[in-house]
Amino acid sequence: MKLKQLSVFLENKHGRLRELCAVLAENGINIITLSLADTEQFGILRLIVKEHNHAKTLLEEKGFVAKLTDVIAIEVSDQPGGLSEILRIEENSGIGVEYMYAFTIKSGENAVLLFRFDDMDKAVAALQNAHLNILGSVELYQRAEG
Repeated sequence: MKLKQLSVFLENKHGRLRELCAVLAENGINIITLSLADTEQFGILRLIVKEHNHAKTLLEEKGFVAKLTDVIAIEVSDQPGGLSEILRIEENSGIGVEYMYAFTIKSGENAVLLFRFDDMDKAVAALQNAHLNILGSVELYQRAEG
């Protein structure tokens, strides 16, 4: 149920993001979705790619600092209150959201959001208990490829 997310530390300097994207492109690795948070000095690029282990190795060989973390892709009702319902379930289970970002694809009438929780196993259990659909990597990659 958990997905591997590639997190990359980027110096906040001109061309560094393009360099990273070029490494992936030159090796045929497609970015399915991403999030970039930055400060004046650096940024953290979080991305989902199918070949996460290979991408990590390639980026490290080019001098990037990268690590793999677990995230969960959850189908969320794409209407007012959809996200609030997910957050209520997690709050009632005593779980905190570390960060989240939206996926670029939809799942039928639902949006797909990626979450990093402070207790991933407990989060999965709470969401499954609430009968919410957590997308596995195979299903997610298939949808992204259309």
